[in-house]
Amino acid sequence: MRFAKMHGAGNDYVYVNGFAEEVTDPAALAQAVSNRQFGIGSDGLILILPSEVADVRMRMFNADGSEAEMCGNGIRCVAKYAYDHGLVTNKEIRVETGAGVKPLQLFTNAADKVERVRVNMGQPVLKRSLIPMAGPEAEQVVAESLAVLDRTFAITCVSMGNPHCVIFVDDVDAFPVELYGPAIENHPSFPRRINVEFVQVLASGEVRQRTWERGAAETLACGTGASAVTVAGVLTGRTDRRLLNHLRGGDLEMEWAEDGDIYMTGPAVQVFEGDYQPQ
Repeated sequence: MRFAKMHGAGNDYVYVNGFAEEVTDPAALAQAVSNRQFGIGSDGLILILPSEVADVRMRMFNADGSEAEMCGNGIRCVAKYAYDHGLVTNKEIRVETGAGVKPLQLFTNAADKVERVRVNMGQPVLKRSLIPMAGPEAEQVVAESLAVLDRTFAITCVSMGNPHCVIFVDDVDAFPVELYGPAIENHPSFPRRINVEFVQVLASGEVRQRTWERGAAETLACGTGASAVTVAGVLTGRTDRRLLNHLRGGDLEMEWAEDGDIYMTGPAVQVFEGDYQPQ
């Protein structure tokens, strides 16, 4: 099986061209290739497939084999792969995801290879039952108290097609993400588990983010998470609608536009290609 290893701001996945390859058990393959000691090493597996409603379709599987609806960093690399490998020829394309069809704008270098991608991430979903989170049907979750282990956090929850819980902290680098991340991910309030963003506000237009990703542990970046952070910052009065978000793997430029859509611009990088022999 031919594959490409790619990353967006350090959020790395193994990509398989489903136009040319057939994957019969993507959940098992995701677990095998993601293993950093015995596999290729990645945060998960992304399949690039034909679509009846867009230019291409992506399916994303976390390192534990669970399928996720959407990945903001992953979709940028899908666009890069599709353009650089001739699956698409336009620099404005549409990608089908589990969270709907997303429009993307591609920016190329002098060699006509994609370096950066701007993604319309769509509009945030704020209704509690649609995130989903247990509790009153119509209520939004903004700065709501959640008891976890020995602490109580003020959480703001947003769905970007996949669920996110945003928590603002004073010093994100020193925060014990590995302790509270899994406890919140698997909290009984979240019936489908949840991604968790720990965020430090540096200025009204600048933040630093760490992500505990559902099914993958801490990752170096999360694009849907950065989108959720942008929304949470506005809803809690901490930040502007335009943000520079510093993640451990790189920076993302974010905007919650007046039309209600969230736009994300960031890098897409191919690390290497190779052949994998499934066991």
